[in-house]
Amino acid sequence: MKAMILKSITAIELNSEPLVMAEVHDPVPLDNEVLVKVSVCGVCHTELDEIEGRTPPPRLPVIPGHQVIGRVVSTGKNVKGLKSGDRVGVAWIWSSCGKCRYCLTGYENLCAEFKATGRDANGGYSEYMTVPEVSAYKIPEIFTDSQAAPLLCAGAVGYRSVRLTGLRNGQNIGLTGFGASGHIVLQILKYKYPDSGIFVFARSENERAFAMELGAHWAGDTSDNIPEHLDAVIDTTPVWKAVVEALKNLKPGGRLVINAIRKEEVDKDYLLKLNYSEHLWMEKEIKSVANVTRDDVREFLGIASEIPIIPEVQEYKLEEANIALTELKNRKIRGAKVLVIR
Repeated sequence: MKAMILKSITAIELNSEPLVMAEVHDPVPLDNEVLVKVSVCGVCHTELDEIEGRTPPPRLPVIPGHQVIGRVVSTGKNVKGLKSGDRVGVAWIWSSCGKCRYCLTGYENLCAEFKATGRDANGGYSEYMTVPEVSAYKIPEIFTDSQAAPLLCAGAVGYRSVRLTGLRNGQNIGLTGFGASGHIVLQILKYKYPDSGIFVFARSENERAFAMELGAHWAGDTSDNIPEHLDAVIDTTPVWKAVVEALKNLKPGGRLVINAIRKEEVDKDYLLKLNYSEHLWMEKEIKSVANVTRDDVREFLGIASEIPIIPEVQEYKLEEANIALTELKNRKIRGAKVLVIR
């Protein structure tokens, strides 16, 4: 089969083609796994983090991709709930131990043996992939393959971020960064919290205009003064500046939820501007988002089909994966980027 492969950690500024197209053996499912013929795979900022070394080290060589849509073509002998022809999605969670206190209480995202799709196991930048049956999700028919792909990470992890804010209807919330996740989270917020004000912070004028099109109450740059303070902020950016500015904009008792695997070292000096009395005092909170649970994915797919959330997508061929990643790195974004494999 054809696959785009990451062989070494590299900076995209120095290497505009970090992934290599190769012919590799078709994978064979284990007893508890299904073999999926991939039709599309979303392109996520996490792939940039993997390529450039900001995540825990990936298994190299590895096939990236964790927003996968495809059809089951064969099953292991212990698979009971899926059959050949079923349309399924695969998200960031590939597996966990299933036995620790986190796994047994619905927090498998915190399991010490958590394995990520496209980092610790081969992902969807390929024609075929295998995945444990428990980590494959049936996709509502309302979505096309390309529309469904970004729901599996940008959407599902965004949904977890919203849950972690503890937001109540009528409270104000900010979104820092407005890429694939932000444009989905805004639609979740409008559905679940119709009386809440939504304030978007984005560097790009086009992203700010897009946010207003989707119903944001206000949009501005990260450093702009806002008309009123916020009960919560979700930060999806890779930079420290967003953390400091978000804390400044919170009300007493407000919560900042950081939906990012790593923050870039390049602007860490911005933390020197963190002032306890201005940014943290008055019981403000900072909470990180770690991975995603299987329940997050299942619940969000149901909510997304009810609203419905139809992501805006840009499509690329599999062999154009490096182009999509470079554009993502350079903030050429409107909605989500998707590789078409079929």
